[in-house]
Amino acid sequence: MTLSDKLKRKNYKLKTKDRLVAILLGPPGAGKGTQAILLADKLGLYYFETSKIIEENIREAKAGDFVEVEGKKFPLLKEKENWEKGDISSPPLVVFWIKNKIERLATLGENLVMAGSPRSLYEGKELLPLFKKLYGPENIKVILMELSVKESIFRNSHRRICALMRHPILYNEETKNLKNCPLDGSKLMKRALDKPEIIEKRFRVYQKKTLPLVDFFEKEGLKVKKVNGEQSVAKVFKDILEVLCPR
Repeated sequence: MTLSDKLKRKNYKLKTKDRLVAILLGPPGAGKGTQAILLADKLGLYYFETSKIIEENIREAKAGDFVEVEGKKFPLLKEKENWEKGDISSPPLVVFWIKNKIERLATLGENLVMAGSPRSLYEGKELLPLFKKLYGPENIKVILMELSVKESIFRNSHRRICALMRHPILYNEETKNLKNCPLDGSKLMKRALDKPEIIEKRFRVYQKKTLPLVDFFEKEGLKVKKVNGEQSVAKVFKDILEVLCPR
């Protein structure tokens, strides 16, 4: 029996009184998006894709467009330029977008899986009180997916997403010649961020600005569970499920 078959047969259930925020941290290419999709399907979670929210707000940015947060104006065209270079987006602006979305989802009773967010200490300090208030500290689970820089560059430079639903398509012998998404049929494309030089820069940004969140969360009383992100998708998924739904 394959690991995939075993996962299907196991009846994983949440033990957090139906409240959960699963935070997946990890460098570019660790598989956060892929695991978030699997977790959303398996456990009935809402996949909160921060990068998608940012992209949606800046994709069509034009000169003069801005968002005002706490009295400060953030030009969206400048945010778009930084995003395309691999720089982190302005934390106050990202937090503003995230908070609004999370509050709406919480009122609908949605449980969340966060992929790649928060991305900085500023975001973590701003968002953690909101998570605690809406979901309870005991229902916040943090998982760190570890990956080397070499593997990060390879995965990101080869990966593609579909145009319609942004399904991530893993690179392997079976998928390397695919032109369309096997799930919805839309065209497969590469993101502008997935160039080797940009990926390496994003990895350095992750080490400098995102990785310090591990110490922050632990000081706040949260346990950060580490998972080997260089394993197969199925094995990583199994390890994450064991953290979220301990037997």
